[in-house]
Amino acid sequence: MSAITRAILQQHWGYPNFRPLQEDIIDSVMAGKDTLALLPTGGGKSICFQVPAMAMEGLCIVITPLIALMKDQVAHLVEKGIPAAAIYSGMHPDQQELAYNQAVYGRLKFLYVSPERLQTDGFVEALKRMKVCLLAVDESHCISQWGYDFRPPYLKIADIRPYMPKTPVLALTATATAKVVDDIQLHLGFKQKNVFQSSFERKNLTYNVFHEADKYGVLRRKLEVMTEGSAIVYVRNRKRTQVIADWLNSVGISTTFYHAGLDAMTRDERQDLWMKGKVKVIAATNAFGMGIDKPDVRLVIHMDLPDSIEAYFQEAGRAGRDLKPAEAFLLVSPADIQKLQENLTLSFPELERIKLIYNALGNYFNIPVGAGENVSYPLVISEFANRYGFNVLEVYHTLRILEKEGFLMLSDSFNEPSKVMIKASRDDIYGFQVNNPSFGEIIKFMLRSLPGVLTDFVKINEETMAKKTGLTVERVVDQLKKLEAYHFLSYVPRNDKPQVLFLSEFVDTKHFNLSKEHYHDRKHEAELRVKAVVDFVNNDEECRSVQLLRYFNEKAKCNCGRCDVCKRQGKAPVPYRLIEEKLESVMHENALSVQDVLSQCKEYDASEVLDAIRFLVDNEVLQLGKDGAVSRKGHKKSRH
Repeated sequence: MSAITRAILQQHWGYPNFRPLQEDIIDSVMAGKDTLALLPTGGGKSICFQVPAMAMEGLCIVITPLIALMKDQVAHLVEKGIPAAAIYSGMHPDQQELAYNQAVYGRLKFLYVSPERLQTDGFVEALKRMKVCLLAVDESHCISQWGYDFRPPYLKIADIRPYMPKTPVLALTATATAKVVDDIQLHLGFKQKNVFQSSFERKNLTYNVFHEADKYGVLRRKLEVMTEGSAIVYVRNRKRTQVIADWLNSVGISTTFYHAGLDAMTRDERQDLWMKGKVKVIAATNAFGMGIDKPDVRLVIHMDLPDSIEAYFQEAGRAGRDLKPAEAFLLVSPADIQKLQENLTLSFPELERIKLIYNALGNYFNIPVGAGENVSYPLVISEFANRYGFNVLEVYHTLRILEKEGFLMLSDSFNEPSKVMIKASRDDIYGFQVNNPSFGEIIKFMLRSLPGVLTDFVKINEETMAKKTGLTVERVVDQLKKLEAYHFLSYVPRNDKPQVLFLSEFVDTKHFNLSKEHYHDRKHEAELRVKAVVDFVNNDEECRSVQLLRYFNEKAKCNCGRCDVCKRQGKAPVPYRLIEEKLESVMHENALSVQDVLSQCKEYDASEVLDAIRFLVDNEVLQLGKDGAVSRKGHKKSRH
């Protein structure tokens, strides 16, 4: 069997060999065993279900909450000639029906679905008629309420297993504590425990924590000495992504910025610029990076504290996927820990405020009590908050709590171009054209220029259609809508707004079932995760890698020897006298920028040089000008 899977790997993915553990996981799945695979970010999780599915007879269902990742993987599979489709909230019902039919009649090898789909009658009825060879559950930590990203629809996955009793399940995740590992297997109904766990250790990745008030200075220095590859700079605030990008560009470091508030097309364009190396750095919120497989990321720099070790580990883990040396820097200023704890408080609005915001959502979308189940609505949080006078952060965190309670599901905006599929038969098309000549130009264009439009949804651009048909854009849209009303075609207008899907019918807040126990339990778990982050950044006595591995219940064999702690412990401090002598030879009579001074003292750590400069400025040996330039001044007060 190994020879077959290796041949598939080579044929479709171009790799001659599997990475460590991949082959063991694939053999386990093909033996029909329920399997949990813990592989670090960049460890090749998708190969673990894609390769065995290609070797087995039938369809692989992949469950993932990440619509952008889902669409990306489907596109990559289709490019390789492997039939794949996705079903998620916000799709036109005809698109969903087409994908279900393709799955039922054996025309797909992979069907990606978002977890909330599992609860719908349409999915269950279609599933009963599918031949499923493998059920893959990506981001499987979401099934555990003790995990950092719990999603209630994941708890429904076990409910569909009786419809395919002989089909193995493969659960995949990059981060899971021992408690979460047990939870995953329990809630997915594993027949017996079966875990393959790669070491969480990334030997090529160095983790560093810098306690530094001048974060921008550190950021600039780290990026300037990076001679190859690319970097990600993570911040928690959307506005700061642009502030940092603008500042880095002003000092000559090519940078773009990315956050979920940008429209989908802009996000795609900026991600593409960075992926192709046209810009060196991308400043982003944590909305960026999931599923991004860029091998040459040399630096990941966190300007703000993440709210969990799991999130930090995943984000830092986007560096060094090519297994070459890479570094992660977590920059901490004195106020950061207090700010993180304040954010935790904001993350749990009072229960009465949650009810108030939930009720306002019903009014905003005109959803009567008892309606709205499995209906998706476009939601721009800032617009909703402004209309009702809520704080935007308060609304965001309320929605996240409602999501964890199973009331609704949020998705970021994604670039969904317009699509059409002609539903009329070839015979009916001719008769329709004769009886409705006003639609002649647009129908002729679709038949001539949109191959496959009679059997599948095809992407269109209304502006292009207008130019080709001589109609206005408004007229094109109007005719497409009318043709849909006549059941001649299905028309899905472009969509680039975030979506909120109500997973249950809207309830009267008098009967609002948000248990105090769940609320307080989740708050307590969040407090423990924040405490773990604080402990990590404050522990300057123990190797960073050792600390991270212990959090994930793995014992390190030795210190990494490269992180800020190991460097500090393993190297005697450089005598300040040597640095002062070096500074004297560098400075002469000319004023230099701090950056120029550092570049001429590369044999010493930048932090040591900066400390020496501060001492010499304090003792009036050097002076700082208003422009930040450093120059000599007066007599020297010896430090020794």
